[in-house]
Amino acid sequence: MIYIGLTGWGDHDALYADLTHKKDKLYHYGAHFPIVELDASYYAVQPERNIRKWIKETPDNFKFIVKIHQALTGHASVEDFADNREQLINQFKAMLQPLHGSNKLGCLLIQFPPWFDCTTAHINYMMYLINHFKAFPISIEFRHDSWFTDDMKEHTLTFLYEQGVMHSVCDEPQAGHGCIPFVNRITHQDALVRFHGRNAFGWTKKDMTDQEWHDIRYLYDYNEHELQSLAKELQILNKKARNVYVVFNNNSGGHAAGNAKRMCEILNIEYSGLNFKQLKLF
Repeated sequence: MIYIGLTGWGDHDALYADLTHKKDKLYHYGAHFPIVELDASYYAVQPERNIRKWIKETPDNFKFIVKIHQALTGHASVEDFADNREQLINQFKAMLQPLHGSNKLGCLLIQFPPWFDCTTAHINYMMYLINHFKAFPISIEFRHDSWFTDDMKEHTLTFLYEQGVMHSVCDEPQAGHGCIPFVNRITHQDALVRFHGRNAFGWTKKDMTDQEWHDIRYLYDYNEHELQSLAKELQILNKKARNVYVVFNNNSGGHAAGNAKRMCEILNIEYSGLNFKQLKLF
């Protein structure tokens, strides 16, 4: 089964034109899509009250793709968030438990930075994280092309398969070492696919603040031909995987929701068991 959703639920204005209260965004989001990528967990370990609230607001069969904390992938310093790495790992695992226990954890997404290249030290660290989070379904996303060179691709996929984790299939610009090719392969019974857009200029642009870079990096609107082509790739994965989780991340310009809706139409998908849509009466 293919499950399509977006990264986060707060910024997709097209979904909330008739919404009266901003606090109801997640419930309303759950009337449109069956999965969401939780990126708040990248910036901070979320308190249990937030997790319980989000579990309550979403349909019974809803899934969260939870992005691992930035300090556990080298995007930030551990010391800024915890006394040591083990403490942060334990806090993050405790955060995941309610989602996992309620069957609402699609997977834990471990996205490594663009400088995380294919070296023995990085392989060992990856195994360290996998071992700590082995109680949960895991997906790993690389952002350095050394993992998928002609002589390394099969080794990388075999390693992920042997570790029992998902390979995050990514569609993104092909602009050098800070990106990976589209490798439409599975290494687990479930698959994760993330559509980042194809804005090569924004992907590599320098001399910007983090916010400016993020705002332009994912500024992209997939055209009909691209969506049709990607739909065929999803159908290939769907023949091999139990569940295919698809997340549109191209929302700098607000395009993700529309692209995701169109992908549902192309694949003739209509989800059941979602939240009730709120109706505008006046």
